[in-house]
Amino acid sequence: MKAIITVVGMDRPGIVAGVSTVLAENSINITDISQNYVREFFTMILIVDFEKSKATLKEVDEKLKVVGKKLGVQISTQHEDVFKAMHRI
Repeated sequence: MKAIITVVGMDRPGIVAGVSTVLAENSINITDISQNYVREFFTMILIVDFEKSKATLKEVDEKLKVVGKKLGVQISTQHEDVFKAMHRI
């Protein structure tokens, strides 16, 4: 299963480390990543692969939200199929 993770907030040290640590601890591979800075604002989109993970999407989403709260950013996790359906024209 693949998922899309989005991170949005004010830029600060530790955002990438916090997100990638949760993913690594749950054996989730980052297959693509894009990040952007606009003035003091930070955005990041990750495509991740749960193939080797025993964690559920919900479990990982909850862990990422805890990290996001600590870092002052919003983190959203969606199944790839849901993301594609929401963005279909």
